[in-house]
Amino acid sequence: MESIFHEKQEGSLCAQHCLNALLQAPYFTAVELAALARQIDEQERSQMAEGGLQSEDYRKFVQQPSSNVDDSGYFSVQVIACALKVWSLDLIPYNSQNPLAEAARKDPTNKCAYICNFRDHWITIRKLGNQWFNLNSLLVGPELISDTFLALFLAQLQNEGYSIFIVDGKLPECSADKLLLLTPAVQRETPRLISEMKGPYSMNQEEEDEKAFNETLNRTLAESIQMEKECLEVALSMSLSEFQSASTSQGHSSSENTAKSYQFEQQSTNTPEKEMSEQEMLEAAIRMSMETS
Repeated sequence: MESIFHEKQEGSLCAQHCLNALLQAPYFTAVELAALARQIDEQERSQMAEGGLQSEDYRKFVQQPSSNVDDSGYFSVQVIACALKVWSLDLIPYNSQNPLAEAARKDPTNKCAYICNFRDHWITIRKLGNQWFNLNSLLVGPELISDTFLALFLAQLQNEGYSIFIVDGKLPECSADKLLLLTPAVQRETPRLISEMKGPYSMNQEEEDEKAFNETLNRTLAESIQMEKECLEVALSMSLSEFQSASTSQGHSSSENTAKSYQFEQQSTNTPEKEMSEQEMLEAAIRMSMETS
């Protein structure tokens, strides 16, 4: 499998990936395909101009964006076909009345490759050695397809809305073709889609480090909160003990003061029928106050 050239999806450059997978080398770049698209745009503009530069059809045509390339990097089937012309390769619609298409529908394994398109996505299905591979750039790697399953696979693509084209002509030689003739590929697990590999179980190292840091931070905060809680409980317990001790002491002092006050009242009551003079009352109060202190 390592010998098979396979480009993974970048942006909307599936047409570039499709062509390079078909040719098994990085022959085309987005810049080169964009140049081909501009050439096709000029040819189409020239054809429309034959009806008159002031015609309504021509004015509508020049006001519309290019149908061969867009800002995302998507390229039309015309661009794909023009690029393959460089290698003397042609595209034939799979459902056409062309004799090659009729033969392919009877036995798809008799051809060398297919290019498929659905909406804005292009994929290549090619024979390497004596085996067939799905070289979809949305997969993490080539997918091995058995000869018996190839017809069913193409039928499935058609049911999903894909347009299928037969690649007619001699493909350039490649190392994967030679190596797989000697050692056929064995695939124990079907390659997954790239989008599935970006889930929670395939985090990169930076994401894993961030997760570990957050877990450590949360654990440290929890331990700190628990420690503060325990310290607060100890402080409250000590304050309560001190308060109870102080309350007991004040209780004893209050009892003594009450007793002394009672003694003072008794002394006042037990004095002769003659009432105490103001001077005597003042001296008694001072004496009691000093005893209390």
